[in-house]
Amino acid sequence: MTAPDPFFLKAGLERIAAAGLRRTRQTLESAQGATVSIKGRRLINFCSNDYLALAQDPRLTAALRGGLAAYGVGSGASPLVCGRSRAHEELEDAVAARLGRARALLFSSGYLANLAVVSAFASRRDDTIVMDKANHASLVDGALLARGRLRRYAPHDLAGLERFCAGAGGRVLVATDSVFSMDGSLAALPSIAAVCVRRGAWLVVDDAHGFGVLGPRGGGALEHFDLDEDQAPLTTATFGKACGVMGAFAAGSADAVETLVQRGRPYIYSTAMPPALAVAAREALAIVERETWRREKLRALTQRFTRGAKQLGLPLLPSATPIQGFIVGDARAAVRCGQRALARGLLLSAIRSPTVPKNTERLRITLTAGHSEDQVDQLLDTLAELAATLVPRP
Repeated sequence: MTAPDPFFLKAGLERIAAAGLRRTRQTLESAQGATVSIKGRRLINFCSNDYLALAQDPRLTAALRGGLAAYGVGSGASPLVCGRSRAHEELEDAVAARLGRARALLFSSGYLANLAVVSAFASRRDDTIVMDKANHASLVDGALLARGRLRRYAPHDLAGLERFCAGAGGRVLVATDSVFSMDGSLAALPSIAAVCVRRGAWLVVDDAHGFGVLGPRGGGALEHFDLDEDQAPLTTATFGKACGVMGAFAAGSADAVETLVQRGRPYIYSTAMPPALAVAAREALAIVERETWRREKLRALTQRFTRGAKQLGLPLLPSATPIQGFIVGDARAAVRCGQRALARGLLLSAIRSPTVPKNTERLRITLTAGHSEDQVDQLLDTLAELAATLVPRP
């Protein structure tokens, strides 16, 4: 018997580092927020998905405490064994009512929700899964777990979507992000839905970065575009971003959700999310809907940033959402820019291949309702300094 080679892991890690692609982790010494503490330094945080600044809201803390007192910490089992509590049921009902869908189903993460949806609804070998190449990895991995054939069209390429749907055999499942997480662009959901209705395809919308942020009441991209259950049969989203908590859901028709209960392997074989978190998430839903000023402030800060970036001629990708992409062009430059921003007191994420296409490496900037105008202006000044250090691309 041949022993495992102990050096292939080291060699692989060395190749990752040499290409400037090694990932590192930051350890926060404070609560999540517009400013955070790392290694004793207070930094302005421009890489959090806490869009509405709710992660440390005292009302959510109080709701969590109440949930802990009522239900304890762990759920104890999968939802189909004995892990589903009244808190889970109430949150599912609240989500369904909030989105105008028949039912909702809870998951411990958005990743699991997308795995469950795609794999459950494209379970036959003659099924076809069609999705945007810029989709989140969880949708892609759901397709890899499914038995159907995967077809991917270029970002925002509606002609490609139509072509793949027209040429598909069997059932067709179309999956797309609503807001693309690495550039902040918004999918053309009404047009995508029209293609799906015309071709008899199921549409799944991952609204992780739209839920809570878009729509007059924070109902997300489906509310923003006024898409009903017939146009968008299934949607997923997370409580871990705009809601400031943790966990996720899928929502749709009664039969669609029941199909997930029966066939969604990540749902069937995962321990249910802690019920205390479900209590906190339900409180967050109410705050998100009620406190419209959070979305209004976030929208104003985003407009201030994009207006200032245009005046400065910064290399930004087009986006009207709180996610902004500052293009630097290669992995090492992205890391250097992140380090220089850190030296100036700003925490920014360097996003590199394979998360984004090679030579489109960037700083991924996220704005939140917790930021101030002065902090946004400081960000613009820092990005202008960084832009001056970039080597122009031919």
